Parts: sequence; structure tokens; C-alpha cells
Amino acid sequence: MSERGGDVPGEPLVLRDRAEEALFRAVRAGNAFEETVERLLQAIRLGVVAPGERLPAERELAARLGVSRVTLREAIRALQESGYVESRRGRYGGTFVNAEPARSSRKGPRRIARELGVDLHDALTHRHVLEVGAAEQAASRELGEAERAHLVSRLGEAGDCALRHYRRMDSRLHLAIAELTGSASLTSAIADVRMRINALLDAIPLLERNIEHSNEQHEAVVRAVLDGDAQKARVAMAEHLEGTAALLRGFLS
Repeated sequence: MSERGGDVPGEPLVLRDRAEEALFRAVRAGNAFEETVERLLQAIRLGVVAPGERLPAERELAARLGVSRVTLREAIRALQESGYVESRRGRYGGTFVNAEPARSSRKGPRRIARELGVDLHDALTHRHVLEVGAAEQAASRELGEAERAHLVSRLGEAGDCALRHYRRMDSRLHLAIAELTGSASLTSAIADVRMRINALLDAIPLLERNIEHSNEQHEAVVRAVLDGDAQKARVAMAEHLEGTAALLRGFLS
């Protein structure tokens, strides 16, 4: 049983426990931070943990999600910075859900999605099919020295750039992988879907842990492409894209 405040009137406790079990279940290891953020946001947005209530204790929640306490703290810190929760000290302290998230001066991702007519599932599925296939195809080709150097250069730029430039450098790396397929049509299609996704990414916080994780996954994708291992490139890219998808589903749900 979690350490929380009062229950929603009229809602049987057993049903709330079942909802908690469904949301606070073990996440996949590949994108532990991103999926932890997504699960916590789902619990808050769906009212499983209502405004003013306390999240389960850190030790319990980390065990239920199957993540380290360090990963859980980083996820909670991301939600604190976004205004969804606040931490209180003392005997009755803990992490509490805010009544209303702090409003950003920028448009929220849900509003942008509505204005652009972006269907999140459609955009994420389209991106997955295109970019996973591009990574596989790039790894299947025999690359020249100039192509290999270009890819390594783009990887370095994404890993070393200032935070304000990250989205742009991230996009350039993904487009560099697409270019290595030798298909102008595929590269153009990936550029189009990146524009749709970036419009949403620009509206959610840049999370330091997510960027570190993304850079690690970028290295895995590039290494597989340079090694000519198409299967590893496909798997690494799929895992990388799922991390981004988890964050977007969390903030948009």
C-alpha cells in the first residue's frame, strides 16, 4: 500500500490499487528514465494519484517500477521542474502532486498538437518505420571514408553542443543517417516527419538525463552503422526512438 493522502470519495480503494498496479509496474530497462517519467505523468494525469496526494514512498515506488532510486529521483526532479509535483520535508513530507502544473510561457505540447493537427500516434509510427529502416539500410551499405567521417562528425556535434542547440544537432545526426541510405526520397520523408516531431519536442522540457541517454543511444546506432551490423542498427534505433516516444506520450496524454 502506498503512503498517500485521502482517497477520492466514492471510489473503491481496491479499484485505485488496481490502477496503481497497472501504472506502477516494471518499466523496460532500455529507456528506464523516459518510461519512468511517462508512468508518473500517466498516474497524475489519470488521477490515480490526485492533486494534493503523495506519491508512494521512494523505496517502494522504485521497487515497483523496477528502476534504481537514482533514476526515480531524476524522473521526479524532471516533474518538479515542470511543475507537476513538489517535495515537502519533515515527518509528513514526500513528493506531492500539485493542484495545477506551473504554466509555461510557451505553448503547451497539447495545444501545439491541436494547432498543427498532429496525430501523435501517427507521427510516432511514421517516424519509427522510416528511421528504423534508414538505420538498417545505412548499415547495409558499404560506406566510403567521407561518409563515415561525416557521420562521426555529426555524432560529435550532437554530443558536445550547448543545450540550446541540441534539437538542431540531434536532427542533423538523424538526417545524416538517412543520407547514408543513398535514397533522397527517404531522406526527404524523414526530414518531414522530424519537423512534425520537433514541433512537439520543442514544447516539452529538455531533460538532462534524457539527453545523456539519447547521446549514449546515438553512439550505439552509429557504432552499428559503421560496423555494418544492420540488425544491431535497427534494434538500437528502435530503442532510441521509443525513449522519445515515451516522453511525448507522457507529456501529451
